[in-house]
Amino acid sequence: MQIGLPKEVKDGEFRVGLVPAGVHELSADGNSVWVEKGAGEGSGFSDQEYASAGATILDTADEVYARAEMIVKVKEPIEPEYKRLRKSQILFTYLHLAPLPELTRVLLERQVSGVAYETIRDKSGMLPLLTPMSEIAGRMSVVVGAHYLQEPLGGRGVLLGGVPGVRPGLVVILGAGTVGTNATKIAMGMGAQVVVLDVDLDRLRRLDDLFFGRIETHLSSPYYVADAVRKADLLIGAVLVRGAAAPRVVTREMVKTMSPGSVIVDVAVDQGGCVETTRPTSHSAPVFTGDGVLHYCVPNMPGAMPRTSTIALTNATLPYARKIAALGLKGAIRDNPLLRDGVNTYAGHITCQPVADSQKLPCKDLHELL
Repeated sequence: MQIGLPKEVKDGEFRVGLVPAGVHELSADGNSVWVEKGAGEGSGFSDQEYASAGATILDTADEVYARAEMIVKVKEPIEPEYKRLRKSQILFTYLHLAPLPELTRVLLERQVSGVAYETIRDKSGMLPLLTPMSEIAGRMSVVVGAHYLQEPLGGRGVLLGGVPGVRPGLVVILGAGTVGTNATKIAMGMGAQVVVLDVDLDRLRRLDDLFFGRIETHLSSPYYVADAVRKADLLIGAVLVRGAAAPRVVTREMVKTMSPGSVIVDVAVDQGGCVETTRPTSHSAPVFTGDGVLHYCVPNMPGAMPRTSTIALTNATLPYARKIAALGLKGAIRDNPLLRDGVNTYAGHITCQPVADSQKLPCKDLHELL
């Protein structure tokens, strides 16, 4: 298969879809890999490393897209990239289509096979290609939040770990999945007080066992969310509904009850955000203040840690990329039916029900199209 690896163009996105070791595996399988010049520089991988691994370096993204049957990326295409997509091309990347009707329209019109990392499930029902970035975003969320709690940056001047004689800061985490669990690890390590809310009691039990009862947990409800939000120094949104827009569990009225200078880090922003006051920001302008509260809402948080993120991402995605390259998308789905959940668009149709529901569009059963 002809495989393309373009340079990411989203603001502050320094990751790349594959490390040189991944390119070497694909090349050894007999595939041709075309890499845009400078694609890996942000993650510390040179063109020479990719060339030595078997890739051919091309000067422009236009050339990469024109040659490739499958494009391997990190983030969803943005407007300047739309024109490069073509019929029957496989786009293997994070798509997060639910809040992106314009991108969805482009993929349908151009009949692109959009395979989304974030909706592929394994036999246990987990999301193996989303997990590594959720781990990184979860750990980053507390570090970022602690940074913006500094008074010179607009925060309320609270040190999360406190000091003897001074209460530690309170970190409230909405969601006990991968992001929430990793955020809890870092918050506990910093010495903060931690409250975690989730709708799944089993997840709360696992966290309670993991941290030996040293965190406070609540079954999520509007009452408990409102109470926790009001008290939070740092609020982390870690709510996920696979493939769908994130539910808005924190209202504007709740945000207004927070102390001035408190911080919200809404990791769910790439699915629209779980806080009503959320709007996407970027690494170049990461925060805004609303109702006296600092909001950090960068959809591609792990892009700030590109080397760690790119290696972790390739570890997870490469087996799937190799399977698609070897068997084609249809053959790969027959070989691993769980890959079907990753196909969000195919032959001009939405094939992921949560995406269709979020945009109030029809959904086609992929089995009928293959």
